[in-house]
Formats: sequence, structure tokens, C-alpha cells
Amino acid sequence: MPHTDTLPSPLKTIHIMGICGTAMGALAGMLVDAGYTVTGSDKGVYPPMSTYLEGLGIRPMEGFVAKNLDHRPDLVVVGNVVRAVYEEAERLLASDIPYCSFPELLGHLFMKDAHNVVVAGTHGKTTTTSITAWLLEAAGLAPGFLIGGIAKNFDRTARTGGGSHFVIEGDEYDTAFFDKGPKFLHYRPVTAILTSVEFDHADIYTDLDHVKQSFRKLVAIMPANGCLVVRWDDEGARDVATDATCDVWRYGPGEEWDGRVESTDPDTGTMTFSVLRRGEVVGTYTSSLVGEHNLYNQVAAAAAAIRAGATPDQLAEGFATFQGIKRRQEVIGEPGGVTVIDDFAHHPTAVKSTIQALRQRFGQRRLWIAWEPRSATSRRNVFQHAYAESFDDADRVIIARPFDTSSIPEDQRFDSDRLVRDLADRGVDAMVLDDAEQIARTIAVAAHPRDVVAIFSNGAFGGLHTRLLGMLADRFQ
Repeated sequence: MPHTDTLPSPLKTIHIMGICGTAMGALAGMLVDAGYTVTGSDKGVYPPMSTYLEGLGIRPMEGFVAKNLDHRPDLVVVGNVVRAVYEEAERLLASDIPYCSFPELLGHLFMKDAHNVVVAGTHGKTTTTSITAWLLEAAGLAPGFLIGGIAKNFDRTARTGGGSHFVIEGDEYDTAFFDKGPKFLHYRPVTAILTSVEFDHADIYTDLDHVKQSFRKLVAIMPANGCLVVRWDDEGARDVATDATCDVWRYGPGEEWDGRVESTDPDTGTMTFSVLRRGEVVGTYTSSLVGEHNLYNQVAAAAAAIRAGATPDQLAEGFATFQGIKRRQEVIGEPGGVTVIDDFAHHPTAVKSTIQALRQRFGQRRLWIAWEPRSATSRRNVFQHAYAESFDDADRVIIARPFDTSSIPEDQRFDSDRLVRDLADRGVDAMVLDDAEQIARTIAVAAHPRDVVAIFSNGAFGGLHTRLLGMLADRFQ
């Protein structure tokens, strides 16, 4: 059977190809909650998603091989990591098993009648989606949600919810091999947050104008009674939002919705800030999210929550009790007084803003950064020069070799040695090391109590996190 626009009936068993992606794993949890039997396949299975799936009773099948469909599920959901030439995909296309994309199934089952709050943009989607969902939860609105990461306040990355709102991270990446449009076009937005628009995903977008085309389509499908919450000092976001026909709430420095840092406490790792509307203080709140980028992520979330019906007083409870997100400035251990942090930052803007936030959060403590060029864009040299300006606020920097550049033409590959030379020219203490074992040993030997070590990667980084924690524990035992 070809790609299906309607769900088969009866629908009992659903197989997810690419189940270890954060959004796909989240969908798996929603399907289990709804009573479906869920199976899945992927390659490169590792925590935290592998642990999360095991908690749902799902053990992913390793690799995309034909036998994964031997159990003949009623429906197959195809993730965007799956290529048509994969053995499992070829068997699917040759069979009569109906299939669809993740956004299509989500829309059919969980979003059709909801007030959907879609959080989109190049940066800050996971954080802003997480805090928005929690603010609505703290206000008693019981939202459904799907988050492209693991928010610590919730025991799932997604749920159907008991209220009228559904909060979702709107990814601009393509939907599936049979649907090359961005995922967020399937999400029926009523309220949308647009945090930023920059060039990213160099494996599917050719340049910034190509990226903007996708975001303009999102703006175009906003209903007349909808609301677009836009970071107005971001040139790309402002550009694509100019032709919006719905209400536009502008946020950022000097805009209708603004924010002001009142104080930061390095001992507790918290920030007190005020949210302002038209220059008047809406409320003053304390949060575990620190840094200017997080200030405005929280301003956007506050604006969306207020539009959903939350009161300024209810926001105080939400901000105060928000516990953060895994892999977003997450403290994963403090052996010997060395604070080790896991973070997802990989785009040069995200690397820069995260390091600035860590500097604000931890004051003058010595700050190490270990960064792995792993994303499809960071492994290419499109941002070779931009990365040189991203590490200025760090004390010591270790750059790994790019992860698997075999599919990238040699003249397009990112050059770690060149970055270190550029960093040295800017006065940054930096070095290149070949693998996670070398990086862990180098840091473990040289780190002092009260140092902060932040590990930046959108993947497993060769197990660096576990290796380093173990070596530090042995040293300071």
C-alpha cells in the first residue's frame, strides 16, 4: 500500500522506523499511553533515549534491516533519518503495509482539535517548548505536549494532556524521504513562537534564503485568529514574520515583550528576572535557566502562557519549580568538586550563547569546554570562521576531530586544527585531541576542584561523559 492519508482500521500495532530520535521516542510514549503496541528500529542506540524507551517496555531493533517488519505491523511510521535505500524501507515500499510520517500520525491522533502552540526557530526550541509546557501545567491547564528533549519536570517527553492546549517543538527539518517539507507545516499552529532564523542543517538547506522559505510557509499557515510571538531583534525571524496576517507579539530588547535580568546567583545557579510588556513589569521570577538567551526564551514562554490563560502570579510557580532539560546545561556530576555539564550546543550561535550563560552562572570559576563537531552542519566548513568567535568566554577549550566525514567532500569538511589556530590568534587556550579517551584523560589530570567542564555535542561524543566522570572520581577518591 502507498503512503496513506488515513489511518488503517483496526489499528493496534505501530512500528516506528527511527525510534531513537527524541521526537520519535516521544511519539512512542504517547502511543503506549493510548494503548497501542509499539515496536521500533534504529541504529546507534544510546542513553538517554535508550533508557527512556526501555522504561516504556520497548527494545529497539538494531539497524534498518528487512526482518524488522516480519511481525507485519498495522502501520509503519517512517522517521526522517530513514532513507528510501535502506533495506527496511525497501521492504516496506514493496509490501502492502500502510505507512506515514511522524507529523502526520501526530496530527491524526493527538492534535486535530487542540489549540496548538508551536515553538519554532533555529535556536532555543527545546528549552522554550519545555518551559512553555511547564508554565501551562503549573497554571492548571494540563496541556498535551511533545518536546524534542527530556524535560525533568515530566516523566515523559510527550503526552496527550487533559486540557485544550498542545505544546510542540516545531522542527524545520524535513519530514520523511517521501515528504521533504518541514515538520512544523503539519502541526496546525494557533499560537507560534519564532525564536530565531539562521542558516543550519546544511545537509538539506542550501543557504539562509532556503531556510527562510520554510519559515515563511509556517507564517503563511497561521490562522487569522492566531498569534505569532516573534524575537524581533533577530533579523531572520523579523524578515520571515513581516507578512504575517495574524496578531504579532514582538519580543526582545526594547520590544512590546521584554525582559530584564535582576540578579544571578552563582551558588544556586539561578537567575532572577522581570518580564515586561510595553515597559510595565508583568512579574519578577526566579529560574534555573541562566543567560541572556534564556532570559528571552522565558519571555517568549511567558507571553505564550499568558495568551493561553495563565496569570502572571501562576507563572511564578512555574518558573520557580522548573527543573531544566537533559543535555541543556545539565550538571551530570561533581566528582572532587569538578562540575561536569552536558549540553547539546553545536551551532556557533548556540555555542557562544551557552558559554556566555555558563560564565554568568558560575562566575569566575575556571571554565573548560570540550566540543565535538558532530551535526550535519558543524562537520562542514560553512561555519569555519564563525566558530572562532564562539569560545571567547572559555578558559580552556578542547576541540575534537569531526565525527565521520566520510560522506562529505574533502574540500567541504570542517578543520579542527584550523579552528584551534584561529582561537589561539584570539588569545583562547585551545587544543585538538583525537578521541574521547584522550580528552577525558587530559581534563581529568589537569582539572582542579571548583573547575567547570562543559561537554558540547549533539551525540554521544564517544562516551566522553562517562569516561571523564569515572576518571575524576578515581583521581579524587
